[in-house]
Amino acid sequence: MNVETLLQFISEYGYAALFFALWLGIVGLPIPDEVIVMTGGAASSTGLFHPGLAFLVTYLGVISGLSLGFFVGRFLGATAIDRLKRKKNFEKYLKIAENLIRKYGNFALSLSYFLPVVRHIVPYLVGIGSMTFRRYALYSYTAGFVWTAVFFVLGRFAGASIQTAGALIYRYGVLAGVAVAAAVVVFVVLRNRKKGAL
Repeated sequence: MNVETLLQFISEYGYAALFFALWLGIVGLPIPDEVIVMTGGAASSTGLFHPGLAFLVTYLGVISGLSLGFFVGRFLGATAIDRLKRKKNFEKYLKIAENLIRKYGNFALSLSYFLPVVRHIVPYLVGIGSMTFRRYALYSYTAGFVWTAVFFVLGRFAGASIQTAGALIYRYGVLAGVAVAAAVVVFVVLRNRKKGAL
């Protein structure tokens, strides 16, 4: 699935398409979450969606998908991990997720949002462990709000460049996200200065 297909899907099914595209990300929808969130931001900038409502639906899609991972881990336990191990490169991401939890504890939930694939594995692992849902929600939902806001706003400015920007962020993680965000800030500042000079 590419951005054009996603936009068409969103145009046809509205806010529900945004929610379910992110909610189904937990089962490996073939498009990065970053791109979906940025597409929601871009769609709101064109007037297709109300920005506030689009952000809320996007945020709910993000936290619902990852919460599903928590409950699957809680009720299916190691069986869930065994099934996921069949996926390509899963072992590599599983080790990263385990190291993250071992090193940062609860904060791993917050940090994992900015690591593609790992963000989907950490909820499984903490669900299998002894963490309560209340504690899970405290860390995960707070970080999810920030993460969603960053990429939603980037999408509003990225426009037609969503596919490229999203792919870079997905591949190179936080550094690419910071670079794209810095580029957007520079673009906005220069544009405002140009307007002020006219």
